[in-house]
Amino acid sequence: MRDILMIPLTGNENLVIASDNSGSIGLKEWDAVQVPYETVAYYSFRVAVMECMSAGAEPIAVTLQNFCGEDAWDVLLKGIKQGIAELGKPNISITGSTESNFSMNQSAVGITVIGKTRGRKAVDQLTFTNQTNIAVIGRPLVGQEVVEREAEVVPLAVFERICGLQSVATMPVGSKGILFELNSLFADIHFTEENLVSNLNLSKSSGPSTCFIAVYPESMQLKLISEAGGYYHEIHYLG
Repeated sequence: MRDILMIPLTGNENLVIASDNSGSIGLKEWDAVQVPYETVAYYSFRVAVMECMSAGAEPIAVTLQNFCGEDAWDVLLKGIKQGIAELGKPNISITGSTESNFSMNQSAVGITVIGKTRGRKAVDQLTFTNQTNIAVIGRPLVGQEVVEREAEVVPLAVFERICGLQSVATMPVGSKGILFELNSLFADIHFTEENLVSNLNLSKSSGPSTCFIAVYPESMQLKLISEAGGYYHEIHYLG
């Protein structure tokens, strides 16, 4: 199941809430991964917004919880706005708060994305059939790899275009890896590393959702490959 909260509104509209946390990543002395706060916020935002959009929601607002200090606020905002710009959605509002009474030894950030959708598109678990095709768009990367191999991280713009394809379901891959997400996505089948063929490490953490799963019918394969380009990695089920 997806890491979202869906709240019914009037009619067939729903409020979709997705969030992501980042700890010990930033510019403090005791941080495990040393990267600019702009990068921290950008990748935390993309996790939450991808979860929101894969559930069929249009993001409308972002909240930022900043535990890195007041000086980091504007830089964190810059990272969020970078992600918003990639999506071409300038009307997304941003609010939040900074812990300014106490200083922490390690960086910490929390980001929530709120979206609105009609119906329950792509929220429930899928059913696997002999017409089901699976691909991973992007490559699982974590920690310093995300910075050093940035060219292999699937862009948000690519994710948005694929989310818009008819009959294609998407699922961002997080820290538990591709295999875990696949088994969460399908209700009637259990995948293992032995019954799947892929050129990717299916158990590796994908950190800040550097890749995502796309489930699609055969008729959409050429269109999906066209949109994904070199980020496309097909997964075959051996049965």
